[in-house]
Amino acid sequence: MIQQLAGGRSGAGSALKNPMALCMLIRYASKVMDEDPNVQKQMFDLLEGWLRHKSDMVNYEAARAICEMRNVTPQQLTRAVTQLQLFLSSPKPTLKFAAMRTLSTLALSHPSSVASCNLDMENLISDSNRSIATYAITTLLKTGNEASVDRLMKTITGFMSEISDEFKVIVVDAIRSLCLKFPNKQTLMLTFLSSVLRDEGGYDFKRSVVEAIFDMIRFIKESKEAALAHLCEFIEDCEFTKLSVRVLHLLGIEGPKAPNPTKYIRYIYNRVVLENAIVRAAAVTSLAKFGVCGVDPTIKRSVTVLLNRCLDDVDDEVRDRAALYLRIMKEEELAESFVKEDSVYSLATLESKLVAYVNDPAAQEVDFDASSVPKISRAQAQQESARPTTLESITASVVSQPKASAPAKAAPSAQETQSAYASQLAAVPEMETFGTILNSSSKPIPLTESDTEYVVTCVKHIFKEHVVFQFNVSNTVPDSLLENVSVVMQPNGEGLTEDFILPAEKLDLSTGPQPVYVSFTRENPEEYTLGGFACTLRFVSKEVDPSSGLPEDTGYDDEYQLEEVELSAGGDYIVPTYCSFESEWEKLDGAANAEEEFSLSSMASIKAACESLIEVLNMEALAGSDNPTSTAVHTLLLSGLVAGGGGKVLARCQMAFTASSGVSLRMSVRAEKEEVSQLLISAIG
Repeated sequence: MIQQLAGGRSGAGSALKNPMALCMLIRYASKVMDEDPNVQKQMFDLLEGWLRHKSDMVNYEAARAICEMRNVTPQQLTRAVTQLQLFLSSPKPTLKFAAMRTLSTLALSHPSSVASCNLDMENLISDSNRSIATYAITTLLKTGNEASVDRLMKTITGFMSEISDEFKVIVVDAIRSLCLKFPNKQTLMLTFLSSVLRDEGGYDFKRSVVEAIFDMIRFIKESKEAALAHLCEFIEDCEFTKLSVRVLHLLGIEGPKAPNPTKYIRYIYNRVVLENAIVRAAAVTSLAKFGVCGVDPTIKRSVTVLLNRCLDDVDDEVRDRAALYLRIMKEEELAESFVKEDSVYSLATLESKLVAYVNDPAAQEVDFDASSVPKISRAQAQQESARPTTLESITASVVSQPKASAPAKAAPSAQETQSAYASQLAAVPEMETFGTILNSSSKPIPLTESDTEYVVTCVKHIFKEHVVFQFNVSNTVPDSLLENVSVVMQPNGEGLTEDFILPAEKLDLSTGPQPVYVSFTRENPEEYTLGGFACTLRFVSKEVDPSSGLPEDTGYDDEYQLEEVELSAGGDYIVPTYCSFESEWEKLDGAANAEEEFSLSSMASIKAACESLIEVLNMEALAGSDNPTSTAVHTLLLSGLVAGGGGKVLARCQMAFTASSGVSLRMSVRAEKEEVSQLLISAIG
């Protein structure tokens, strides 16, 4: 239909004469091309033809559609960018603004393609329309080089007061990107950000500036001292409570690690004296961290005096925090747990386990076991709860993001997958009494090639007293029906007794993957059974009449050999968890210990050995030990949590590499239970 309405490639023979109708047709073509890659070539040819239309409106709409194509190449962009470049010199402000906005968005993903327009964009810096000038400068910041930064920054400073907060946010976001691109210019950038922080502006603008400074502190270590000083000055006269609290939180983290932490204490205590209750409470928490985390006893005494003064505050939250931290400062064990601890519970995992606990009446007979919830580092927690940038949340209506940069639908997280499995198994009557799932495979394990007639994957579910194997079976053979589909498993070890097999009744090309369940009872739930299982797919095969779609009355028994399935320590019983290795290692000194030496002759390097150990054991690498700095010797620190009450397990893997013998490994294990330490040793051996 689109091709019929479009006429020729240039649109000259189109039945549509109205430019607005052609613009709508272009949008339809763009949508069809986005949804069906098979017609991309035909639709793209039409879009390029519309670039030569006599209407500016149609030209722009076609150019914008090309720039927003998914996975567009620089070669495909050439004509569209050339057309937009012509619009930059147009006497019509609307055309200039539209072209400039599209180029600014395109520069995020294809800066080299937009760089050809730099000269035209520099001429627009002095445009009387400050919106056009703003886009011109921010686009030049994305496409320019380090030599042009100084000149552009001087220009930006001149007209910041003339534009709205909405465009100020765009400028600040461009500056933030530029800081990370050219860290040598951090002094100039920080001076600019601190100056605009003192200007009048709304919350969204001030938040974008504060976040830009936060990023500089995080990624450009040389700027930390100066950036913290600017933030201290900012909270002296900050009208936004949320921003004051965020800055105080950052000062509590970074201040105690600074060379001269005392200079920040004055600014923080000023908030206790001068601000509202919310800010005062945040200031008390920040202040306490200087006393708990600081190494100078003089600072600790000073903080104690200041916190004692807070005990007379009129707000109960401030008083309670002060009393809490005074107690924590006196007891090192409390300080380790409440302030110095760098790990937090994985909230998604905690939520899924709490939901399972609440929905299981039998589990509620005992207290909820928080120790079974794995922990993650605070950095990982921040990544999980990462917010969209200010530019994305505030200017979404101003800046149209290209489809090429639009993220694909996110894959379900491990916790979402676990919850889905729990719901699926809860609907099976035979498993109602099994209780809560302790752990499930993070990814289905393929047991056949993806292009074979029968595709089978396996997911393992560990219960307290049972192990359930879920086989997802697909029939890819047309005109074929499989009935009574089951999987026969032959264990090559002891410790498991088969309970039952739940077959899939019917399986054809249209039904998609269907589950087959095989359940085993753990003879001793305190032991961690390992070993392999030979698997055979068995079914009754029937031919289907293509004309009627009905299967034959009788079929024949058939079977299909599958890959072996293994129960292993990592991934089946152990889940990664974060902790402070040295402190936890000392705590487990008197617990179950084990040590063994191994020769990993097949490993070509220490880096490869680290990756293999992390994958096999499914444990968390701590303190950056997964990135060895030496090619000859290295120590890998690992932490995990064993499902079903096995408790924590730590491993110290000392490795040495020689070209003749590969990697020599000495692994020391400390765990809460003897069975767990042996489980880890057996996983390598």
